[in-house]
Amino acid sequence: MAGQEAAGPQGATGPYRDASTAPTAPSPAAAPSATGSVPNEGGPNGPHTPQSSHGTNGTGGPRTVHSAHGSDGRDGERDRRTPEDGLPQVPPAPQLPPAPQAPPAPQIPPAPSAPPLPPIPAHGSGWVPGGPDGGETLGSFVSTPARGTPLDPAGHPGGDEDSVGMRIPMPAQTGPEADRLRYVGAATRRIARGLDLDEILLGLCRSAVPAFADAILVYLRDPLPVGDERPSGPLRLRLRRADGGLDGPDPAGDAPVGAVPLLPTLEPAYSSETIGVLLDGPLAEVLRGVRPVFADSPRAADALAELLGNPVSLLPTGRRALLAPLRGRRRVIGAAVLLRRNDRPAFEADDLLVAAQLATHTALGVDKAVLYGREAYIADALQREMLPDSLPQPTGVQLASRYLPAAESARVGGDWYDAIPLPGSRVALVVGDVMGHSMTSAAIMGQLRTTVQTLAGLDLAPQEVLYHLDEQAQRLGQDRMATCVYAVYDPIAHRLVVANAGHPPPVLLHADGLAEVLRVPPGAPIGVGGVPFEAVELPAPAGATLLLYTDGLVESRSRDVWGGIELLRERLHDAATVVSPPPLEPLCDEVLEILGPGDRDDDIALLAARFAGIAPSDVAYWFLEPQAQTAGRARRLVRQALRRWDLDDQLDAAELLVSEIVTNAVRYAERPITLRLLRTDVLRCEVGDDAPLLPRMRHAAPEEEGGRGLYLVNRMAQRWGATRLGAGKVVWFELPII
Repeated sequence: MAGQEAAGPQGATGPYRDASTAPTAPSPAAAPSATGSVPNEGGPNGPHTPQSSHGTNGTGGPRTVHSAHGSDGRDGERDRRTPEDGLPQVPPAPQLPPAPQAPPAPQIPPAPSAPPLPPIPAHGSGWVPGGPDGGETLGSFVSTPARGTPLDPAGHPGGDEDSVGMRIPMPAQTGPEADRLRYVGAATRRIARGLDLDEILLGLCRSAVPAFADAILVYLRDPLPVGDERPSGPLRLRLRRADGGLDGPDPAGDAPVGAVPLLPTLEPAYSSETIGVLLDGPLAEVLRGVRPVFADSPRAADALAELLGNPVSLLPTGRRALLAPLRGRRRVIGAAVLLRRNDRPAFEADDLLVAAQLATHTALGVDKAVLYGREAYIADALQREMLPDSLPQPTGVQLASRYLPAAESARVGGDWYDAIPLPGSRVALVVGDVMGHSMTSAAIMGQLRTTVQTLAGLDLAPQEVLYHLDEQAQRLGQDRMATCVYAVYDPIAHRLVVANAGHPPPVLLHADGLAEVLRVPPGAPIGVGGVPFEAVELPAPAGATLLLYTDGLVESRSRDVWGGIELLRERLHDAATVVSPPPLEPLCDEVLEILGPGDRDDDIALLAARFAGIAPSDVAYWFLEPQAQTAGRARRLVRQALRRWDLDDQLDAAELLVSEIVTNAVRYAERPITLRLLRTDVLRCEVGDDAPLLPRMRHAAPEEEGGRGLYLVNRMAQRWGATRLGAGKVVWFELPII
């Protein structure tokens, strides 16, 4: 068709990409146009039609004719002009000389062929991965070829470098070897179950006797080193456990376990529970060798005699005695002696591997138990040092407490309790729980407890105490979370003010046996930040008992917190049904019994307060103006109150001390001062004013007229002190009631 080119062999922009692929026969002549058009090659649909050099390509688009020297760096279409066209011939392009040939690369000699790998056994026994310290252990294995390994006609690896396999344990086979492997696996599992030293040694003895030996003695260093601690002093071994006997069981069958003598053929005079190891003796040489040995060589026999303290003639002969050193992670920590009777086959060579496994697992277990015991001791000591040694017994309230660590004793917690006397015969009751179980939790608990004591000394409101405690927790870190309940009991007003920070609610046991869960605002845990705390004021009748506790008492794997609180309420009601009110100390023990055996996953802090209150007839209270004659009026009021209470013996001392304190308060006060007398087991006098400066006792010079008031108070009062309030202070003293 006119105006179209026939598609070339590759469907490109022109019929051919190179002159070598162009047809050799010239096309029919076509008169060139004035615009320099070139003849179009004929296609299958028609004759050649002249087209512009900017005509269409085979697809109908514009076509460009490139010269042989195109700017694209490739060979363009060669000019297919002929003499018959009447056009000048284009001279051929100059031929470039051929590039010089590069010298041939040196031939690298072939690498020597690697020797063929030894054939991999399909299965067997030996050392396989899975040891107690990341190493290997005795066991059966099966070889599995790597993926892509060529196999021979028999189905085995071809033996080349790709046939490297791995050893994995395989199911136990039958026969003596399989029995030995099964025994080692069961024995090591039993040893590894122990957490303390006695359990681990008991597991070794029960595993060895009578399945592997007829008698066993286990000696350990005395004292045992802990961790990286370097042992001091000479090496001494002490008999820590013995089991079995060489004469068999008691013929009558009546003796309990352990009643049959271990070595009845040996005289007791030759036996020693603690022995010193000579550094150049045979026993030290065997212990340094680490591996178990039979007592069939003179060196081993002498070592066994040194350990047992007996003549060689009294020991089992041949391979019926085996001495296995116990090597921990860093040093030898003891030795085990395994003995067999004469009526039993002697030990075999493979039994040394069994003894080595038992000794290794036992030594590692002993190391673990010693470290665990040290951590548990440190954790318990740290926890108890941060708790009060004894609770104060303020006027009008009786206190009792309990603390139980978690069942896993090394998991130290952050539970604490406290009772802090406040001005006005009040007392602050605190129970808290730092989240987590670690040394860090215990350390944070100590810091928070100290903060609470400091804030309580400022006589802040309960909600203010929790607010500042929350600020302190945020300063300690973002993840320092805790719960806390803070309550203030006033024995004169018989009121209780409680603020809560995400803690389980208190439970109040009334004198009539009714147990009530107090409705207090739950609040957010300490450490959240930005959440206000609320306080609620509740009645605290005389004879009632308040219980503050941590969640370890009411929460367990078998019940949630609210189920435990309901169980606690029922237990308190049942206890009050028998005796009302129940004695406080037995009541705390009764409360702890709601936990079943093995049901203590968390530590427990419990604080119980029995409210007695102070009767209004035992309280005298006055407001006094800060005037010069106020001290005289205070003396007259005190004299009248003490005569009404029949306390004439304390009359003179009370008048003198009240006069001194009131005189000092009048000097600095701007608003009325308060004077209060309390009669309990002691006579307590309190003087309050609005001056924030606390008085300090000093020694007055002989020529000074004042400065001796607090000196007299300190010499004549049984106790005295000063407490800063939110606005002012209170100075108090106590006199004994005879």
